[in-house]
Amino acid sequence: MAVSGKPPYDPANIFARILRGEIPCKRVAEDEHALAFHDIAPQAPVHVLVIPKGAYVSAADFHAEAPAEAIAGFWRMVGRVARELGLEEHGYRLLSNMGEDAGQEVGHFHVHLFGGRRLGRMVPQPRE
Repeated sequence: MAVSGKPPYDPANIFARILRGEIPCKRVAEDEHALAFHDIAPQAPVHVLVIPKGAYVSAADFHAEAPAEAIAGFWRMVGRVARELGLEEHGYRLLSNMGEDAGQEVGHFHVHLFGGRRLGRMVPQPRE
């Protein structure tokens, strides 16, 4: 089932290039379904990106188009990385931006895994 209205996948995006080995990254973990690596501009002491191995632009696209084993493998990788980096004791945050208005900078579905310090509110409260 195709996701209607989704933007086309750009195979020249930076994450596609990292997956092809054209751009190096500081790997945390990798398997047949996903790659986890440290963000080059970390926003917390631990800031890791987890990306699926496939041409998916968003969570909706990924969950509609990827095989069940790829979806399960991706989320298992997220959990594995959190455990291996010792984030479960004090907590961590998962963030995924979908679309330009939400701040998505790379048109390849990914999640940010933040931890290593107390994190503030996800979305600041409006001032009255």
